[in-house]
Amino acid sequence: MGIIETLLVTTTLSGVVGTGLGGLIGALLQKESNRTVSLLLSFAAGVMLSVVCFDLITEAVATEVGVYTVIAAIAAGVIIIYLLNYWIDRKTNPEVPHIDEHHPKTADDLDELIHSDHYREHAKTDNKLALFMAGVVMACAIALHNVPEGMTIGASYASNDGVMGSSALVLAVLIGLHNIPEGMAVSVPLISGGMGKVKAVVMTALSGAPTILGALLGFLLGDIGPLGLALSLGFASGAMLYVVFGEILPQSYLMYHSKLPAFSAIFGILVGMLIIFA
Repeated sequence: MGIIETLLVTTTLSGVVGTGLGGLIGALLQKESNRTVSLLLSFAAGVMLSVVCFDLITEAVATEVGVYTVIAAIAAGVIIIYLLNYWIDRKTNPEVPHIDEHHPKTADDLDELIHSDHYREHAKTDNKLALFMAGVVMACAIALHNVPEGMTIGASYASNDGVMGSSALVLAVLIGLHNIPEGMAVSVPLISGGMGKVKAVVMTALSGAPTILGALLGFLLGDIGPLGLALSLGFASGAMLYVVFGEILPQSYLMYHSKLPAFSAIFGILVGMLIIFA
């Protein structure tokens, strides 16, 4: 297979198949364990953090376009993803009854993070337009996480001269694992809201498709030269840093009140270092 074909197959497996597998598990079991999901998310966050800090950012600095350019790209990734998430939350949270002034500012369950709770509220009515718009909002919320995740794979791929190196492959596997509980969180409320199991699993799998778009963006931008590579690696790193510190880790603590998510994240960082440097 060629470079682009390999990238497309890898990110399809990571995004669509990973999320779809989670949707299938959710459809069959129709339940999820907050403890298991919390520890899985925090572990994946730790490995992602390790790969971002010890590999992607290092690669961006090694392009020698200047550390200030890399810092600016990282800051842009953080700010843009934060603003997009803030805008979606501000539009949707008032429509969900259990989210009020006493609710944590960070999502305390996966269905809040991806706004499937918002979709479930609209599913209680017969307004097809409102239900469609709620589905669009949910897709956008998932895309905000999956696009930068895909960009990290594509940018890492570009930094290795179009060879699927260990970092890009590990990222793809980890993102695929991370997408499994996300897929469970999408399909369970959809089925509970009355959607058929097959349709819910298909919709869940398609929600992972933005990973492919992100991977193509990351690779194509990183393939145009040192500046493009630095910007691609920096932006993807910043976006992932926000997702890890602003959403995944706070959410994992709220889902499971324990010190175990911290140890799981630290273990993930160490595993990431082992993958990169061993």
